[in-house]
Amino acid sequence: MDKDKEIKRTGSVPEDQKKGNRSKIIRTLYQPYKWLVYIPLLCLSTAVLGSLATLLAILFDAKTGMKFAGSPWARLNCLAAPVFVTIKNKKNIHPGQSYVVVANHQSLFDILILVGWLDIDLRWVAKASLKKVPMFGIASVKMDHIFIDRSNFQAALDTLNTAKKNIVDGTSVMFFPEGTRSRDGKLKEFKHGAFKMALDLEIPILPITVGGTRHILPSGTMDLMPGKASIFIHPPIDVAPYTFGTVKELVQETRRVIESANC
Repeated sequence: MDKDKEIKRTGSVPEDQKKGNRSKIIRTLYQPYKWLVYIPLLCLSTAVLGSLATLLAILFDAKTGMKFAGSPWARLNCLAAPVFVTIKNKKNIHPGQSYVVVANHQSLFDILILVGWLDIDLRWVAKASLKKVPMFGIASVKMDHIFIDRSNFQAALDTLNTAKKNIVDGTSVMFFPEGTRSRDGKLKEFKHGAFKMALDLEIPILPITVGGTRHILPSGTMDLMPGKASIFIHPPIDVAPYTFGTVKELVQETRRVIESANC
C-alpha cells in the first residue's frame, strides 16, 4: 500500500519496483528456454563430454580428461545459460605450483565457473553421494576427484590420505570449506579439513571469492536465471608459519581474506 501511495504522490514507479517488474518478466520468458533447451543440453553435454573425459583419463591421464572435456563442459553450460564470467588477479596463480584451493560456496554454478575459467588442474573434494550421478560420477572417479563419506570419519581420512599422492606438479585440490551452500551469501564457519591437508602437504592455500552465482541458481532451487558471475583470486597464503596447533588461526586468516573481496 505504501508503494501505491508513493506512485500516486509522485506519479512515477519507484526504481526498486521497476527492477522487480523487469525481473519477473525475464523469469517468465526464460522458463520455456530453461526446460526445453538448457536442461536437455546440460544432460546431453554431460553424457557426451563425461564419456570423453572418462576415455581420455583412461587413455592418457586425468589432467588430459579435465583439459579437453571437463573445462569445455563447464564453459559450454555456463555460456548456454547464459552466465558471463569475469576473473580477476589470475596473476596470483603460479604455473607448476600445487595449491589447496578454498572458495566460498553459494550455488552449484560455483563448480561450473571454477572448472571452466580457473585454468588449474583441479581435484575436487565432494560428498560421496555425487558418485551416483549418471556419467558425472563415473567421469569424476576416473579423473581422480575425491569423494568423501562424511558419515564415516575413518573412511574419509583414508580417502584423503590416498588422494594426497596426486596433489603434485601443479595439480591442486579444491575445497568448499563451508561444507554447504550459503543461501544469503554470508560466509558460514569453515571446516578444518582443507587447512590440515595444506599443512600436511606443505603447499600454499589459494583463497578464492566467488560472486554472483547465488542470483543465477539459488541454493536448493531450480530457479535458474541468466546472469553475471565473478572469480576473485587472492594471493596465496604460505602455510609455513602455521602448525596443526595453530590451524584455527590459518582458518580465520583465510576466511577473512575470502570475505574481504567485494564480489
